[in-house]
Amino acid sequence: MREFSVSLANSPVSVRMVESQQDSLDFIDWVTSQVGRPIAVDTETSGLDVFAEGFRVLSVQFGNDREAWVVPADVDYARDVVDDALRRLMHGPIVMHNAAFDALVLYVWLELEPALLLSCTTDTRILAHLLDPRTEHEGGDGHGLKPLSKVWVDGSAPDSERALKDRFRELGVSQAEGWALLDPRDPVLVRYGGLDVILTARIYFELSHMVTDVGLDKLSEFEHRLQVCLVDMQRRGMRLDLDYTRSLVKRLADETEVHELAARRYGVSSVNSTAQVAEALRGMGEVLLESTPSGAAKVDKAVLLPMADLDRDWKRLGQRDPNPLAEAVLHAKRASKWRESYGQAFLDLADSDGYIHPWINGLQARTARMSVSRPPLQQLPSNDSVIRRAFIADEGYSMLAVDYSQIEMRVLAGVSGDQTMISAIKSGVDLHDFTAAQLFGEEFSKQQRKIAKGVGFGKVYGGGASTLSRQTGAEIEDVKRAIAAYDRTYPGIAAYSRGLIESTDRGELVVYTPSGRPLPLDRDRVYAATNYIVQSTARDVLAQAVVNMFDAGLGEFLLLPIHDEVLAQAPSQDAEDVLRQMRKVMEEHDFMGVPVLSDGEIYGRSWGHGYGWED
Repeated sequence: MREFSVSLANSPVSVRMVESQQDSLDFIDWVTSQVGRPIAVDTETSGLDVFAEGFRVLSVQFGNDREAWVVPADVDYARDVVDDALRRLMHGPIVMHNAAFDALVLYVWLELEPALLLSCTTDTRILAHLLDPRTEHEGGDGHGLKPLSKVWVDGSAPDSERALKDRFRELGVSQAEGWALLDPRDPVLVRYGGLDVILTARIYFELSHMVTDVGLDKLSEFEHRLQVCLVDMQRRGMRLDLDYTRSLVKRLADETEVHELAARRYGVSSVNSTAQVAEALRGMGEVLLESTPSGAAKVDKAVLLPMADLDRDWKRLGQRDPNPLAEAVLHAKRASKWRESYGQAFLDLADSDGYIHPWINGLQARTARMSVSRPPLQQLPSNDSVIRRAFIADEGYSMLAVDYSQIEMRVLAGVSGDQTMISAIKSGVDLHDFTAAQLFGEEFSKQQRKIAKGVGFGKVYGGGASTLSRQTGAEIEDVKRAIAAYDRTYPGIAAYSRGLIESTDRGELVVYTPSGRPLPLDRDRVYAATNYIVQSTARDVLAQAVVNMFDAGLGEFLLLPIHDEVLAQAPSQDAEDVLRQMRKVMEEHDFMGVPVLSDGEIYGRSWGHGYGWED
């Protein structure tokens, strides 16, 4: 047995590596002696794509606040030893940092059901996010193990991560490439892995007490239950139409080339060159009013879309003659991004059976919104069918989806208590039509409805008059008048927002959602308080619906939560019934006296068929 001693917070800790059968017996004896105490568990792997071909486990480590054991994964008895240790510890509590990842790693390696492991696991990342959802960049402690360790364990702790990066440099590879080349017995890796579980155990002791002290136990319990549901969806994955995806990659490459050629006709050799695009547009008579922080002319998507006479959904605004260069740049960059970030990424991430297992992060950003990455399906355009068409139902199944109807506006009505909006919602009218009629009269135009809708969403997502003017093509003075009329129409919303801002004047730079989630505010952005509460609460409503669906026995059908939608598949003959049950669960409870409604649709063969795709 090899043993390493490390100093942590001015006291020695030990890291032991299992090298023989006798070592494994000693390790199991140690595990047995720890049963009933919090034990941290972690894995080291060749990469992050758990289900992709070539993925392998390097080691699994166990530890408390004073000592750690590292089990290299490349020996014959490693699986049996780790499985034995985990099952002994399942009486709890097990502690992990970012437990979803390690649970899936152990599922792939040991075929250990994630729900079984996660049901007795506390995730220190969840605890950290509940206590402070801000990233380091935003002024918070962050949610990674290393930054949390500096705050809660030892600010001068040994930098095992730096030692690992030095090893990658010695190997002459990048960090992304280096993990796959590491020897599981490399002393640098062993120290790194062993120290991680000791740090995790110490962070757990600090944060678990704080969560209890500030009354977040119930929310913590819910987030851990949600994690089990999300990991189950990720484990099952979504079926990829491989033939369609391969042809899509080729088509997008051709499309990129066509539009890049069009841009070259206007003197732009690279559509990614801000300077070239700006110079060419000025030469065509366009006026560029916005600048980047460095002072360069801004020619991003937000600037180019209205110049090409397109709205955010790439539909014609009818406000001007489209600029052909703006169109070429937009289409070239979109085709290139779609090919690399979606089409090719899908093929690279697919498992041996042709399934994609998107990473579902249950707690993302300050508002705790759920996100989907690897691949980034959260970023798909709302009206896209081309990329979504790549995902198909299993044989004999049909794709379907249920999404909340205007959930953010219903949440806004509930938390603000605005009686005008609540009455409108309860009457069953289209809320955006109602708002437009209040702002512009019963004979409102399509453009005026778009402005009314934009003002409402501005209350939810932020964004002032200039942003809405650019998005809708309306004159900024018209938008400002619409915003003022909106505040007169819904005085409860304006009063609610003022009350939140006034609370910050008394020194309280945090607001709380109805679930009790604390949302810190920035001193220079206290106006975002309403946005944060509405977005976070809408997320909580969807998250609760996901948990409730699992509790109702519908979990086996669910594929992905995305924005305010839950994507699913069901046997074709049962699809109508499953859809009906999903909607029943989602609409079961009002939100603070405001009815919550959903829309549902059976898509059929693919996800894209629900967005206008026709074979």
